[in-house]
Amino acid sequence: MDKKNKRRKPKKDQTCYFCDNKSNPDYKDTLVLRRFITDRGRILAAGRTGVCSKHQRKLSKAIKNSRYMSLIVYTEHHAI
Repeated sequence: MDKKNKRRKPKKDQTCYFCDNKSNPDYKDTLVLRRFITDRGRILAAGRTGVCSKHQRKLSKAIKNSRYMSLIVYTEHHAI
């Protein structure tokens, strides 16, 4: 299958969470930041969350800062 012929899902009209609320990501607001992190601790991409690129950059810095301050754990350790 050629890359050009792959069918893609049409992109939904997603609006930025932070633009809608007229706010910026804050490292102290862990409840909001956890919406943008997977259960394994990875930062979700802007395409999956619908956050604009300006706020995605601020969001990743806020998440990393929150991890550094030990407000959010780096990873969730799951028992096998």
